[in-house]
Amino acid sequence: MNPSRPDSARLGRDAATVLEPRADPQECAMSADKPFKSEFLKTLQARGHIHQVTHPEELDTAAHAGPITAYIGFDATAASLHVGHLFSIMTLRRLQQTGHKPIVVMGGGTTKIGDPTDKDQSRPLLSDEQINSNMAAIKGTFEKFLAFGDGPTDAIMVNNDDWLSRFGYVEFLRKYGVHFTVNRMLAFDSVKQRLEREQPMTFLEFNYMLMQSVDFLELERRYGCLLQMGGSDQWGNIVNGVELIRRVDHKPAFGLTTPLLSTASGQKMGKTVGGAVWLNADMRSPYDYWQFWRNTEDADVGRFLRLFTDLPLDEIAALEKLPGSQINEAKKVLANAATTLLHGADSAAVAADASRAAFEEKALSADLPTFEFPRQDLEAGVQLAALVVDAGLAASRSEARRLAQGGGLRVNDAQESDANRMIDAADLVGGVIKLAAGKKKIVVVRPT
Repeated sequence: MNPSRPDSARLGRDAATVLEPRADPQECAMSADKPFKSEFLKTLQARGHIHQVTHPEELDTAAHAGPITAYIGFDATAASLHVGHLFSIMTLRRLQQTGHKPIVVMGGGTTKIGDPTDKDQSRPLLSDEQINSNMAAIKGTFEKFLAFGDGPTDAIMVNNDDWLSRFGYVEFLRKYGVHFTVNRMLAFDSVKQRLEREQPMTFLEFNYMLMQSVDFLELERRYGCLLQMGGSDQWGNIVNGVELIRRVDHKPAFGLTTPLLSTASGQKMGKTVGGAVWLNADMRSPYDYWQFWRNTEDADVGRFLRLFTDLPLDEIAALEKLPGSQINEAKKVLANAATTLLHGADSAAVAADASRAAFEEKALSADLPTFEFPRQDLEAGVQLAALVVDAGLAASRSEARRLAQGGGLRVNDAQESDANRMIDAADLVGGVIKLAAGKKKIVVVRPT
């Protein structure tokens, strides 16, 4: 886009406002220590949801004056969303809790292209059947966190394929391509970093940010949507949409990004030895989900309580100050609250009971995660290190050996220092083998 145009110039000036979270999110201020007026932005700020925002004072005034409509898009690249998406879902939840209307945009159209942001390689192209199947599988997740309906602040769900697939190629280019310059698109980090890493970027992927911008314009025209939100890696895409609306329709439009999350030790949020932390119960059991939150690093407890639960901030402040080993009680509160939001109070209680039985009472529970292993292979004997890796308790055999040498590997509650020893049918207790790594990971090996 031409930065000399008035709207673009104003956006370029205001969009430079970056709200970096401080150690205590409640101390953040909009700019020059001027606090937000709207309950929506005050809540996001207090809980650590804000990284960058365009036109902060203008957005704050609009949100303070009455209900606004905002959206976040979710591409259907898998049959379940994962915990990395939970930050965005909770941001929509905060929006609705403070009296505004959320739109969940299912990326039936954009999934066909693949978002190149923060990727070194092109995503595999999915068929229409795969995309539709994935969308059907993940839709129910949003109903756990948002109230859907026809009211002024009820959430709605739309599919961007409804408008994106209607465009002919020449029509799309003539209608919207004129508003984007290659120079500007190459300057955005999502493109620049990919090219600097000398990773190829297809022309197909290059069109993604145009499509996302058109999504925002279409939502503004159909539903009066004036705010797009997303992770900080989406900043360039979001700014393009804001500029497109202000240039084409001459209406207010805003963008807000959340921080990209990593744990206190620098690990990407939601990644474990066993893979992604899926939100669908058939891909990640409520027990495993509860255990994921129970395993939170000490330094992350307060931050995750603010981001991923509805607990009052004063209660969270007290929990994160618990000294020494008492912080484990705060982790249990986090696990119970987060699991209740996604899977319900009953599932959270069952998971908590199963964890207590396994780790505190050293008993087996039917709700513990189970790894099925071929009986004939067990009877022939399998190296403990290999079994630990297969069961998802370690990423490699060398890691399993280090666990054993450090006293962190247990077989049927007995410490095992030799990860090379053979496990066979003689190790079965009650028809199963109980494996534990460290103090927090446990799997029941069941021969089949």
